Amino acid sequence: MKKQALIFSFIISVCCTLSFRAYAQLDVTTQLATKHIIPPFVSDGQTYRALVLSEQNAEFHTTFFSGTTYRISAASGSTDGNLLFSIYSYQVNTGERQLIFTNVAHQNAPFWDFKVNATVEIILEAKLNPASGKDSGFAILAVGFKQ
Repeated sequence: MKKQALIFSFIISVCCTLSFRAYAQLDVTTQLATKHIIPPFVSDGQTYRALVLSEQNAEFHTTFFSGTTYRISAASGSTDGNLLFSIYSYQVNTGERQLIFTNVAHQNAPFWDFKVNATVEIILEAKLNPASGKDSGFAILAVGFKQ
């Protein structure tokens, strides 16, 4: 019985340690993603995040409103350029997507500014940069709008 209690305590302590490491990585990556949301941009108050494997895409849905300038900032890991992101307009009625932007065409820029002329449903798609050599990681995007 004593041996089982020791094993159980060991397993719990290992799980807690791994959990704290994951949250620490998440905090660092979130800070990296949000560092580009600076005045005159204000955060929309949400952080879009997902744990992805090297072959997976994370997908987030939001709405961009007419006449507003937005900044999308993306991060994975502890340096810029580790996350590839694309922005699609989305037709809710038909399910059709149209590519608006991808940072791959801009040397994996960690952020980009957009002005939208009409209110549009948006899909933010993110995946790990294969050049980073990572098998998994957090994909974190932050959205800001210009005041």
